[in-house]
Amino acid sequence: EDDAQAMGRAYAGSDAAGGDVAVVANAPAAMSLLQGTYFEADVTAINFGATFSGSAHDALGQPISGGNGGNAGTTMPVPAFFFETQVNDKWHVGAGFSVPFGFKTQYDNDWVGRYNAIESKFESLDGTLSASYNVTDNLSIGGSAIAQRTSATLTNAINTSSAAVLSAAQSTAAQLGVPLTPQLLKTLAPALTQEIYPIVPPGSDGYAHIQGSSWAWGWQLGALWTIDSQDRIDFNYRSKISHRLTGSADFTIPANFAYLLASTGQSSLFQNTQGTADFTTPATAAISYWHQEDKYGFGADVDYTEWDVFKNLTVNYANPAQPSTTQAFDWHNSWYTSFGGEYYLTDQLTLRGGIGFDTTPTSAPTRDARVPDETRKLLSFGIGYKATEHFSINASYAHIFVNRASINNDVSATEDVLTGTYDDYGNLFALSAIYKF
Repeated sequence: EDDAQAMGRAYAGSDAAGGDVAVVANAPAAMSLLQGTYFEADVTAINFGATFSGSAHDALGQPISGGNGGNAGTTMPVPAFFFETQVNDKWHVGAGFSVPFGFKTQYDNDWVGRYNAIESKFESLDGTLSASYNVTDNLSIGGSAIAQRTSATLTNAINTSSAAVLSAAQSTAAQLGVPLTPQLLKTLAPALTQEIYPIVPPGSDGYAHIQGSSWAWGWQLGALWTIDSQDRIDFNYRSKISHRLTGSADFTIPANFAYLLASTGQSSLFQNTQGTADFTTPATAAISYWHQEDKYGFGADVDYTEWDVFKNLTVNYANPAQPSTTQAFDWHNSWYTSFGGEYYLTDQLTLRGGIGFDTTPTSAPTRDARVPDETRKLLSFGIGYKATEHFSINASYAHIFVNRASINNDVSATEDVLTGTYDDYGNLFALSAIYKF
């Protein structure tokens, strides 16, 4: 969502159409289509909604009280800036700032899935330096160095009564020399709840807030082939970028749970500490085609994203008494395809439109409340206005139709299980201004 001009066509032909400075960050070989020196500023308002319907139960199968969390979506602005200059007949260089990956969900603090998620935010900010070289009149190549800062914030409530029961059950199983199975937990539950619930009854919630960030490096390579005077194809590959997020984990627990921990010699648990987590942003490969006529142009894009690098998110704590927590994601690779075009109403005014189809990397068995995503269809419209020979503006709107997302078993760290469905939607509003020096 860093390119208002391409959004109007559902990003069809985004890398091969020409006249778009955002290629500095998205397709460096296509900088060869820009003659001169340019600066572009974009801002995209991302508005999406996610409303849950379903239920949750704790580790013992008891229902968890709470509402549906409200609309977990948000509206947020995403800026981008690009600069490009033609050094000579062969070379172009450029620099850009963009946000290639990001999402945020926020639920009510007392919702039924609070032990699974309350706030979730991931964001990657890219600083990109790019160069392109014209090998021949019909072929150019390009590459980029990418400095990426990725940050994450995760919060959720802590089911302290379930944590106490599970801890006691695990201790009993260890004394018996057997693993803690669901059947053994069911057998032990009556005696354990009778002992623990008077001290820490259900609903005695704690709170966990985890945040971290990391800098890492990546790269991309591409090629632009001008087939003839009307047709172009751009190929681009962007590397994955591996991070080790470092940050803090802050815990707030009620006094009754703190008393129980102290009385059982576990007072070192749920203490504020530092932590790390490994996270990788995916590699992407894209093919972009554009056909140009005097009064109109049209194109298509096919993008492949290797989301299978996102298997799980494990937080390891500096406090040796605090066991690591793992959230399974098991994402798979995804495809985005689009078709769109533009019509030149006058020399100054351009109309755009496009459709896109985006498969989800998630699946129902491991889909979770933090990213309740499903396959999406995109319909977009846009307009461009060339105010002078040096200055032009673009505006675009896209609506995202999202399939109903099912969650089969989203399991929290204290084995609370969330099951249900989501109704999702998305809207994108984008503006850009381009100045040619």
